[in-house]
Amino acid sequence: MHVGWFICFCRFNIVGQWAVTTSVDFSLAQLIKVIILLSTGGKNGGGYEASKYVVIAFHGVILFLHGIINNLPISLLSFLGRLAAIWNIVGVFVLMIGIPSVATERASAKFVFTNFNTENGDGISSKPYIFLLGLLMSQYTLTGYDASAYMTEETRQADINGPKGIISAVGISVIVGWGYILGITFAVTDIPYLLSEDNDAGGYAIAEVFYLVFKNRYGNGAGGIICLVIVAVAIFFCGMSSVTSNSRMVFAFSRDGALPFSSLWRKVNNQEVPIYAVWLSVSISFCMALTSLGSIVAFEAMVSIATIGLYIAYALPIFFRVTLAQKDFVPGPFNLGRYGVIVGWVAVLWVLIISILFSLPVSYPITMETLNYTPVAVGCLLILVVSFWLISARHWFKGPITTI
Repeated sequence: MHVGWFICFCRFNIVGQWAVTTSVDFSLAQLIKVIILLSTGGKNGGGYEASKYVVIAFHGVILFLHGIINNLPISLLSFLGRLAAIWNIVGVFVLMIGIPSVATERASAKFVFTNFNTENGDGISSKPYIFLLGLLMSQYTLTGYDASAYMTEETRQADINGPKGIISAVGISVIVGWGYILGITFAVTDIPYLLSEDNDAGGYAIAEVFYLVFKNRYGNGAGGIICLVIVAVAIFFCGMSSVTSNSRMVFAFSRDGALPFSSLWRKVNNQEVPIYAVWLSVSISFCMALTSLGSIVAFEAMVSIATIGLYIAYALPIFFRVTLAQKDFVPGPFNLGRYGVIVGWVAVLWVLIISILFSLPVSYPITMETLNYTPVAVGCLLILVVSFWLISARHWFKGPITTI
């Protein structure tokens, strides 16, 4: 039975990771669209607004570049990873200090810490409900830290540095991310205009905040566009790392024979890079984004797997660690001791809570366009995973392979 659950873990994790890459690179494609729009005069100044077909082309080019980069030797990829870390940290501090400093008008501390946007146009006025829905974006941000686990085979003292990487990623994201949000929020003064589809950024609120801050101070929004470029480069690095994580995960699962055509995906080149796994991840992420051409609702349902699918995958091994395997589990050199079980149960219960939150409606009244299709997308994935196990995998898959 545990082998079947391992298959479920593999499928939820890998599809969730592909969905993360899709959402990251598609977000970058949309940001490029906004940067071009603002650079050519903005929506109200006759600027060029790319169509959905141009955006999907941007998305394809970005994924292709990430595929090329991930074919480089591991030493070069490691250098780019360190460069990405420096860029993200420096960029965040530049934005969190620069934006409120340049702003000619600033929001009050009362507004920043106590205001709820009850007039949001989504038919939601309940403050507790708004608070719960607000958790979803932060939950999306805190995904992908398991990339440290997938890179352990290319890490020195992986049994210690791997867990440290996960913990430090969460800690840095929480502290620096909170500071960044605070800095930007103090520059927010006109919510209705920022959320309007008629603003210069075409409805992209954060981009409009950056643009207006510099436009109101200096008479043009060039500084805001530069800030958006800083964000764009950070997202590009994020997508690069996401493809790296995807490919290593595909390689690891294929080595265990847990994926169709595993013999192909586990092949590596002379630089020990799983190139077929890289291009598989790039291709599937591009196909996922194609749903945006038909319906943005379908695309959002697909991308919702990026969070809920990953967290289900995270929760499954933790659940079995604190239940069936509690007596037989052998801790590694880095562990939480007696607190491990307590933290494990908290994690499992939290994943259960956010899984419910992610399935709640985010707009009223509920129609075909506003319905939250997350449970539908995740349910379909679950049916596919279980069906694959019952029809095929249970006859040949024997479980993960132990290697030395």
